[in-house]
Amino acid sequence: MTGAEMRATQPSATRKTARLSLHPPESPDIDFIVDMFSRRDLVAHRPDPRPDTPEESAARLARDMAHWKDHGFGRWAALAGENLVGFGGVTVSKEFEGLNLSYHLHPDYWGHGFATELVTETIRFAFEDVGACRIVGLVRPINPTSRRVLERCGFSFEQEVMLHDSPTHLYALGR
Repeated sequence: MTGAEMRATQPSATRKTARLSLHPPESPDIDFIVDMFSRRDLVAHRPDPRPDTPEESAARLARDMAHWKDHGFGRWAALAGENLVGFGGVTVSKEFEGLNLSYHLHPDYWGHGFATELVTETIRFAFEDVGACRIVGLVRPINPTSRRVLERCGFSFEQEVMLHDSPTHLYALGR
């Protein structure tokens, strides 16, 4: 399915789960994003585990907002009550067949089941609202916690790929 075909489905931009409210990212989210991506424990599994600069975080937010504008879906800002806890959703993949799942939670909110809840809702949204046939999740072998979230949500390991010159495991879920 092409981006134009997906965009034509006009999925709802906001979602709710048992504990999370999801909405497209907005400019006021920048301070949270800068703080989140400055955390060494959050970026520890990257090929270059250097925290983002504020400019890199601003570019990340701009890309996420542009993806929503271009495709009508993307990564949401995830709130638990009034607290922003992270970002996650699906984006159009330029490198792999299927939509790309990604999520990042602020380390202060790790271990509360928010990642599984966010991924579960993202899967439902991608298949039911966007009409995706396949979702891929990419995880570094040194990140077993993220791998367990993918497996818990039904993803299966397919292959090892090189991403940013680093071995990465590609997990997939399809209909």
